[in-house]
Amino acid sequence: MAVPVEARAVDVVVIKKIWIALLFLIPFPTSAETSQEEAKKEKLVVAVKSTGPFAYKGKDQRWRGISIDLWKEIAKELKLTYEFHEVDLKGMLEGMEKGSFDVAVGALTVTREREEKFDFTHPFTSSGLGIAVRPESTDNLSSILARILSFNFLKVILVLAAVLFSIGFLLWFFERKKNPEQFGGSTSRGLGAAFWWSAVTMTTVGYGDKSPASIGGRVIAILWMFASIMLISGFTAAIASSLTVQQLSSSIEGPEDLRGTQVGSVTSSTSAAYLENDRVIFQKFKNTQEALDALDAGKLDAVIYDQPILRFLTKKNRYKRVTVLHPTFERQDYAFGLPAKSPLREPINHVLIERLSSDWWKETLQIYIGQ
Repeated sequence: MAVPVEARAVDVVVIKKIWIALLFLIPFPTSAETSQEEAKKEKLVVAVKSTGPFAYKGKDQRWRGISIDLWKEIAKELKLTYEFHEVDLKGMLEGMEKGSFDVAVGALTVTREREEKFDFTHPFTSSGLGIAVRPESTDNLSSILARILSFNFLKVILVLAAVLFSIGFLLWFFERKKNPEQFGGSTSRGLGAAFWWSAVTMTTVGYGDKSPASIGGRVIAILWMFASIMLISGFTAAIASSLTVQQLSSSIEGPEDLRGTQVGSVTSSTSAAYLENDRVIFQKFKNTQEALDALDAGKLDAVIYDQPILRFLTKKNRYKRVTVLHPTFERQDYAFGLPAKSPLREPINHVLIERLSSDWWKETLQIYIGQ
């Protein structure tokens, strides 16, 4: 029995509709998911700049550091294959802008200017700029005389004299009539003798040539002897601190002291941008190591760069004439760099946030920077 043409046409239409429905039910990967899968399969080119404690080569020539360890954890979790490509800061920034690198790892700080050229992950740590200086010895006669004539020293001496005179006056008030042989006579003679007694009593010298005879005078004497035990140590420390010759000192104590000095920094760095914006004339160096070597050799007065890096390199190279000032300025956030609209940004951020809240991250920071 032949099937009518109309029936066959209906069957074809029904079959087409079924196939269309099935096509909508099959999940197809989005363009973003496809890009992520492709990125995972191909070997990534990771730009890395040697800057301890974030990224540096150990004695075995293997990369290690805060940023390196964190990147390895992320790559392991996302099953990414990669190869490190060592560059300087300028090469890293230019390569990220051109898209030559897939990721930038190291002490890369987040800035508005860089954000306009390529992307960043979430920051993984924060610090600030620091100042490395080369203190000069001040162990000379002029510095000693300057301290003796300083306001702090004179203030200590004046306070001490005021206390001694006050105790001497109280003793003279009680002794001037009861004990005229030692504290009598004219007012100036009596006060002078009382002042002498209070001084030798406080210093525990106690010549014994003068002693109170009245009840009031003896009460003053007892109280003063006990008080002297506590006061003498305080005054001694105050005088010592005023006269102590500091072996090393620097005229640079903060960023406000940089003008008029020989300052160095790294080319294209955030510290260089800070100095330029603040109109401070400075010498540009290829890397932090060269700048610190120049400082140690006495060719510079200060080096401005990220404080954790300055501290790490100063300790590593054991500079005897270089020290890093404690306070930081100009907050710095460190992150991984990525090409604009990189498909890896979201998956990396997901693992990054996970790792930053783990005990592993705390242990990593403890190993490299001790906090």
